[in-house]
Amino acid sequence: MTSPGIVVEGVRRAFGEIHAVRNVTLQAHAGRVTGLVGPNGSGKTTLLLMLASLLAPDAGSIRIDGVDPVADPHAARALIGWMPDALGAWGSLTSRETLIVTAQLYGMPKAEASARADVLLAEVGLVPLADSAAKVLSRGQKQRLGLARALVHDPRVLLLDEPASGLDPQARIDLRLLLRRYAAEGRTVLVSSHILSELEEVVDDAVFLLAGETVDSRRIEAAARRARPWRVRVAGVEASVAAGTVAGALGLDASLVSTDRRDVLLEFESDEAAASALASLVSAGVPVAEFAAAQGSLEHTFLDLGKGVPPAAPPASAVDEGGAP
Repeated sequence: MTSPGIVVEGVRRAFGEIHAVRNVTLQAHAGRVTGLVGPNGSGKTTLLLMLASLLAPDAGSIRIDGVDPVADPHAARALIGWMPDALGAWGSLTSRETLIVTAQLYGMPKAEASARADVLLAEVGLVPLADSAAKVLSRGQKQRLGLARALVHDPRVLLLDEPASGLDPQARIDLRLLLRRYAAEGRTVLVSSHILSELEEVVDDAVFLLAGETVDSRRIEAAARRARPWRVRVAGVEASVAAGTVAGALGLDASLVSTDRRDVLLEFESDEAAASALASLVSAGVPVAEFAAAQGSLEHTFLDLGKGVPPAAPPASAVDEGGAP
């Protein structure tokens, strides 16, 4: 197991009567991409601000590569590449000037800062806009500049808040490849995003937040185990007709089969059950053109957490006797 680049234990933060972060405990490991998943208002951005040493927690502890960002924010910021949801100030500076000034703020000599800016502009695909003022950039272009700015001092820990927001499809693919490369280099990458399909493609681990708290692992496992929908498309047949064919081949009551546009929708308890159903359809001679999960595992778990009930706590005797919960 790789070492944790981020360790958070029992962190809380309130703004007056509003408890934005109630109780968060998590680890994000070096060499891995960790997704931070939660609905609006779940405390993701507040948590990231605390990790970035821009906000102090009311209680609990944070370590960034072993450094306490409250006790030593300067040392923590040397380790952290922070990309907020919006680019922020300096709209009159060009893309290149933004990176040069940022690098100089980290103590880099101007010549070195200029060379570093050129490398990063190429890395995020902004060379044609290097001399354009940041204020004229599109939302997606500002996101790319924000990522470059976060990388300017070659940080060991990356904190990215909605990095794919506003990016076109090709830029999103490029971002996924960059994040995988950064993890392969041994960096700790923590990404917050509402675009769960994007996270599904890039993350190694996921942390779920609900109402300012990290969701218990047992509850996540229970949500992940619940049945999820799969799409079946039969070649050359309308979905309304294919539904009966699929139901018959699988020996299902027709009421358990629904349709969505061109697809037949079925629910399976596991990937193994889905694979068995596909084998049955093929054996029955059904011309299956497409067979795929309708939801990624992250999306399925996230949606299910919103309606699921946490599993019951283990009996006291099991805990006392060392039994697994």
